[in-house]
Amino acid sequence: MNPFDLSGRLAVVTGAKRGIGFAIAESLAAAGADIVGVSATLDPASSEIGERVRELGREFSGHRVDFADRDQVTDFAEALAAGDRQVDILVNNAGTIRRAPAAEHSLDWFDEVLEVDLTSAFVLSQILGRRMLQAEYGRIVFTASLLSFQGGINVPGYAAAKSGTAGLVRALSNEWAGRGVTVNGIAPGYIATDNTQALRDDPDRSRAILERIPAGRWGTAADIAGAAVYLASDAARYVTGTILPVDGGWLAR
Repeated sequence: MNPFDLSGRLAVVTGAKRGIGFAIAESLAAAGADIVGVSATLDPASSEIGERVRELGREFSGHRVDFADRDQVTDFAEALAAGDRQVDILVNNAGTIRRAPAAEHSLDWFDEVLEVDLTSAFVLSQILGRRMLQAEYGRIVFTASLLSFQGGINVPGYAAAKSGTAGLVRALSNEWAGRGVTVNGIAPGYIATDNTQALRDDPDRSRAILERIPAGRWGTAADIAGAAVYLASDAARYVTGTILPVDGGWLAR
């Protein structure tokens, strides 16, 4: 038997329209899972990720949800939990980042980042997790960050949210691991996505970052997707409460 086979599973992937979320949704589908793709800007009727999932022979359902709007997130999660089909895998990937020195960082930005990156993920995990606990099976995967371990520069809200993500992974795992639900996080290193465009466009910052990465390159969204498939599969059934760095060796440097 293939422990990475996800045939028959239903996976919810937030932030699935592009970047890391797109790659995770695509790879989960390639492993056999049907996909519920969610994004703040996803066209439910027509999307690139929807087309790709269907090309792989899997079912796809697209949804547009503003993760800064707690009521929208709650309504979406409750509708899924009340559906006929059990959600087996939840990937909390949706996120945003705001850059400004801490002394000038607006409270509105701070609140927005925590709502999108942390609170919305808790709401989804709480509501969908209840049904997973009833079924005594579930896989929840958070997208954490290197800033779950470090402080970063000019991103206090993001650093706070991603540090909170690591704590939430451990807290949920402590309560749910004995009831068939594993909870883990992936900490991407410096990945070439829209969120890191400003860093890659800054020659000094980009050079300093690359000099510290033992692998010698920026990561890709596909580098993260394999870790997500692993954590969502039975190959990782005894892995829970951990944050898995996928960083080209950054944290080991």
